[in-house]
Amino acid sequence: MASDTTVLVTVTGPDHPGVTSVLFAALTRHDVDLLDVEQVVVRGQLTLGVVVACPGDPEALQDEVEAAMATVGMRADVQVGEHPVHDREVSTHAIVVLGSPLSAKALRSVGRTLASLGANIDSIRGIADYPLTGLELMVTAADTEPATDAALRTALAELSSGLDVDIAVERGGLARRAKRLIVFDVDSTLVQGEVIEMLAAHAGVEDKVRAVTEAAMRGELDFTESLEQRVATLAGLPATVIDEVAAQLELTPGARTTIRTLRRLGYRCGVVSGGFRQVIEGLAHDLELDFVRANTLEIVDGKLTGRVIGDVVDRAAKARALREFADEVGVPIEQTVAVGDGANDIDMIGAAGLGIAFNAKPALREVADTALSYPYLDAVLFVLGVSRDEVEAADRVDGTLRRVPIEPGV
Repeated sequence: MASDTTVLVTVTGPDHPGVTSVLFAALTRHDVDLLDVEQVVVRGQLTLGVVVACPGDPEALQDEVEAAMATVGMRADVQVGEHPVHDREVSTHAIVVLGSPLSAKALRSVGRTLASLGANIDSIRGIADYPLTGLELMVTAADTEPATDAALRTALAELSSGLDVDIAVERGGLARRAKRLIVFDVDSTLVQGEVIEMLAAHAGVEDKVRAVTEAAMRGELDFTESLEQRVATLAGLPATVIDEVAAQLELTPGARTTIRTLRRLGYRCGVVSGGFRQVIEGLAHDLELDFVRANTLEIVDGKLTGRVIGDVVDRAAKARALREFADEVGVPIEQTVAVGDGANDIDMIGAAGLGIAFNAKPALREVADTALSYPYLDAVLFVLGVSRDEVEAADRVDGTLRRVPIEPGV
């Protein structure tokens, strides 16, 4: 092959059946060896690149390829010369950019930031057009030291806050696709609102309880102490309020899609909540969750006593629950994902292989691997490399496909 000439053929034009077969028929007549092939289709426009080693006359090959592609309405650009083929290297990082809308300015800023850190963009693909616009950038950093990860995350986190987009950074390679277990916080993560406040509304102390909740979520108050204070206000309520509140729970937009899709992928899914098992058990059954860990309200003679039974599911207990779930199903902690929104999720987020802060308080955003700011839980799927097209293709087969109209300004 030392005397062979390397030729790069780039075909562009409207995508339609037969383009590839016509091109390779022309190449076959010149007895070439394939060295590399890449293809992408964007909004019906095809770009197909082929690198070959040509043992004969490269100019004759060029003439035939250009004529052949013209017969199917395509343009062929043929470059004859040195096009060395390198061993394919796996990108070091996957970066997902999400916005509504997602502007060219945002992507330009991401590109500039990556370049300033010595990171090269290897490829870009659209990963979502609903409920957000999402792009996945596969990137190769200058090195793979932990400091590089930290620099990428810090720089892109600062950038995202100024651009009104979410930017998730994750290691590339097999590790990204190896996640097998995910746990969600419940209040203001899997469901909208706080269950304790819904219970407190029945006792007429919602404002008081909300103030304590917000202080705890910001990390200003010990969670166990805050839980005791809030639950104490429920003393004397009839136990029937539990069923009433459970019936009022509203899933976060995208939650059902997220759980359904992850289960299709073989994930074990669970919840770890500082809320109450009696309220969320029905929801967990409906979503077919594998694990539930939450506090238990004490009930005596059909009334709430204002106390909880057993160990409190606090910040440390959430992390323990994640590890116990992982041990139970034989999943290494590096292959776990945790999603939460408050300070009591910090240990769990830190323990997981991938920790995602969802519409979170600053204390959690600072320690999470990535932060999501839009109110759609299915953005978690995009961070994990699952595209909207893949989700909807599976939903279409099951008859569950639907798109809920997005309200302007959301």
